[in-house]
Amino acid sequence: MSNYATIIAGRLELNQRQVEKTIELLEQGATVPFIARYRKEATGSLNEVQIAAIRDLLVRLKELDKRREAVLQSIEEQGKLTPELRGRIEAAETLTDLEDLYLPYRPKRRTRATIALEKGYGPLADAIMGGRWHAGDGEYGDEELQYARDIIAERMSEDAAVRNRVRSVFRRKAMLTSGLARGVKEDDERVGKFESWLDWREPIGKAPSHRILALLRGEEAGVLRVHVRPDDGSEGIAAVEPKHMNGDSGCQRQMRQAAEDAYKRLVEPSIETEFRNQLKEKADREAIRVFADNLRQLLLAAPLGQKRTMAIDPGFRTGCKVVCLDAQGQLLHNETIYPFTSVREERAAVSKLEALAEAFEIEAIAIGNGTAGRETEEVVQRCRFKNKVIAVSVSEAGASVYSASDVARREFPDYDITVRGAVSIGRRLMDPLSELVKIDPKSIGVGQYQHDVDQKLLAASLGDVVESCVNSVGVELNTASRELLGYVSGIGPALADKIVEHRNRNGAFADRQSLLKVKGLGEKAYEQCAGFLRVRESKNPLDRSAVHPERYALVEKMAASVGTDVATLMRDKELRGRIRLEDFVSEDCGMPTLKDIMRELEKPGLDPRARFEVFEFDKSVSKIEDVQAGMVLPGIVTNITAFGAFVDIGVHQDGLIHVSQMADRRVNDPGEVVHLHQHLKVKVLDVDLRRHRISLTLKGIEV
Repeated sequence: MSNYATIIAGRLELNQRQVEKTIELLEQGATVPFIARYRKEATGSLNEVQIAAIRDLLVRLKELDKRREAVLQSIEEQGKLTPELRGRIEAAETLTDLEDLYLPYRPKRRTRATIALEKGYGPLADAIMGGRWHAGDGEYGDEELQYARDIIAERMSEDAAVRNRVRSVFRRKAMLTSGLARGVKEDDERVGKFESWLDWREPIGKAPSHRILALLRGEEAGVLRVHVRPDDGSEGIAAVEPKHMNGDSGCQRQMRQAAEDAYKRLVEPSIETEFRNQLKEKADREAIRVFADNLRQLLLAAPLGQKRTMAIDPGFRTGCKVVCLDAQGQLLHNETIYPFTSVREERAAVSKLEALAEAFEIEAIAIGNGTAGRETEEVVQRCRFKNKVIAVSVSEAGASVYSASDVARREFPDYDITVRGAVSIGRRLMDPLSELVKIDPKSIGVGQYQHDVDQKLLAASLGDVVESCVNSVGVELNTASRELLGYVSGIGPALADKIVEHRNRNGAFADRQSLLKVKGLGEKAYEQCAGFLRVRESKNPLDRSAVHPERYALVEKMAASVGTDVATLMRDKELRGRIRLEDFVSEDCGMPTLKDIMRELEKPGLDPRARFEVFEFDKSVSKIEDVQAGMVLPGIVTNITAFGAFVDIGVHQDGLIHVSQMADRRVNDPGEVVHLHQHLKVKVLDVDLRRHRISLTLKGIEV
């Protein structure tokens, strides 16, 4: 472990002791949220991002060592493992270095070089490489010399130093280029989506992630051909040639021919594939980072809270599905209204909504923002409710995925997908986090090229985000769904099922300690999860906070030090101010943890999410034809990408604020300027009705 810690500390620029303790905790089964929140003294207060980076690099180093062992074993079985080669393999720091060393010994299919060796031209190749062959000997003709050059070319291509020199050329000179794929004509209907890339070229170091993924998508579609290589191969060929090749002897002429063949036929295609993969990995990681940032903001969006809510899933022909939910999100009533079929039906719909709002004491109405969303808002605005009711447009993205899922069928076995979808819209308004964890994050609609990136890496990254968000907010043990519980530190889907089964069979948990009665939930899982769970009805007030049970005795001592009990201490600011934290510092509990405890005592279980704010679209625009250049409109940021941000202005077509229109200064990351679900004013630059595109700007407008 110490070797891993040394490498990781160096690469991540962290203290080695911090890394060692973090690795130790990870290998003991601790989760990232638990380590970040409850083991600050051990890690030196590393945050979740740093701990996750340590975890991920540790996994890659272990995978590298596993591959290293396989390479050593393979070469040893061939009887070719020398002490010098073993030393070089053991010193290899990257998978690329390791595979370069293994290349000459890797079992391969028959190549031109192996055929030449079988025919006995190895000695001739050796003679040419050693400068011992003379062109005037006349012993070998062109065919024999070609066999020898095939052997030499393969040897050159498998030389680690040669490959590194060519990589250096690629790093400095390689261009990302694209053009129409062979056999595809410009009038092909598929070409339109990729017309911007039919003659594209730029240095690989300047290519942004979204452009790389766009080009590769075009190639995958069979429309584009994409290359990653220098325009001129002369420098690459020179990198393959051995040094001191300035002469014109027969051997040198043969070596130069072999070097050119080695570069064009073997090295360039191989290094191009390597660089393409690196560009793809870089683009994937950037796209996943953008997606993860968006997802975090979406999951941590301000909740309306426990309000009696009506939810409407709008529709023109099929009508609007209406559901009424209690303050806990339980379904009380559902029916369908048809406000868009006739004037008579519209009046009936208004009367019905008014009656439902009165009958179920509705406090808020959630309206899906899809087809007929704005029109449904207008119907709701014509209602005259007896009590104050707020109406809010809610994103439908992923609601249909939820309504057809096993989760929805389990929750509502007796209702069809339209009812389930409407319930999901209402619950999203009340508590976005609790509802959205039921949906595959890829279906939530805040990504960029999410179907083109490494799906395993995407799933891992998004899983980390959901876990982080759930644990930062905290979960009410007695009301949380199994999906929400499954993301709590140390629990997972299987234990979540057991917790819900225990709750259904035995009633609500009286306190955190009662969790240990759940079959299969042992001390380790309890340690990891307890601090993130809340039991609001518990007799112990600390069960409603983020204070970990392992610190309850400490809090009791703190209360006793000022002559009171824990409950009174939590209520009385003056008493808390009299506590001397330095008196409670110990070997395993330092000031970071003590300060966290004091914050929790002041505001137990404080929700870190922002307060909910009502938003209204401009009533003068409801369709794209209403939008005119120069208009300044209210909007909500719905998605952030590497090239800009999409904003819903209430016309069923999000507008784009390109990164160049975000400020009067250069903006590298749109996330620096806007955040998801932000309410802002935007100015319309252009409306393209044919392509259904709206261009927006923030320039000259206060965000």
